[in-house]
Amino acid sequence: METDVGRSILAATPDSNGSLGIAISEAVEVAAKNDDTKYALGSVLNHVLLHQTVIGQEAIKQLEMANDYPDVVVACTGGGSNFSGIAFPFIGAQLRGGKKVKVVAVEPAACPSLTRGKYAYDFGDTGHLTPLVKMHTLGSTFIPPGFHAGGLRYHGMAPLVSHVKELGLIEARAYHQTTCFEAGVFFARTEGIVPAPEANHAIKGAIDEAQKCKEEGISRAILFNLCGHGHFDMQAYMDYFTGKLVDQKYDEKELAMALSGLPSVRAAA
Repeated sequence: METDVGRSILAATPDSNGSLGIAISEAVEVAAKNDDTKYALGSVLNHVLLHQTVIGQEAIKQLEMANDYPDVVVACTGGGSNFSGIAFPFIGAQLRGGKKVKVVAVEPAACPSLTRGKYAYDFGDTGHLTPLVKMHTLGSTFIPPGFHAGGLRYHGMAPLVSHVKELGLIEARAYHQTTCFEAGVFFARTEGIVPAPEANHAIKGAIDEAQKCKEEGISRAILFNLCGHGHFDMQAYMDYFTGKLVDQKYDEKELAMALSGLPSVRAAA
């Protein structure tokens, strides 16, 4: 209720769960209305992705120390900065003639921009205050259901991540949250680290890749990004253990409506 964008969205959908797209709109509005306030976008845009690649660069150095190199790289994807941070340095090395690496982007089934979205120009925020970017999108007006991995509840995917998906350099998978939490609990009991709900998606992807190795009788090095701890997500784990955590499904009609409202962009003459 503290911004024009927020009030307009609540007027249309009083029970709205919010989303990252809405948060961006509200942040941009606050910055635009206050001369002493600036706004630096922390995800999605290409400069953020490139900044995050220090993660993958460090991973390459660490693997050199271990005299190893990944066959598979896995990370969760919401806006794309975490995924690109770990994966892009390995993709870059591959494009420069290095070892071919299987790169897997794991997203929530309730907000599947890479696996269900359209590759098109769209607004990066719900209130249409940002420039248009070409990306995999579910439509800027699409509001994901309220699943626990809040950091992955974004209608679009970073332009660079979308581009490498179109080039066939990465593959995308979508998982529901209960199977991801199951993987996260297994990881916590095995490694002694409680992962964040977002990170559980990457863990699920890594476990599936390990199971494939076991089934095929092939040894592969699997690198995944444990991008956050779950110390502030205990309620989500409590919901999981008490059976209150359910798989959320998006509304197909809402998705179709959001995609039908994509901006019409014409090429310059």
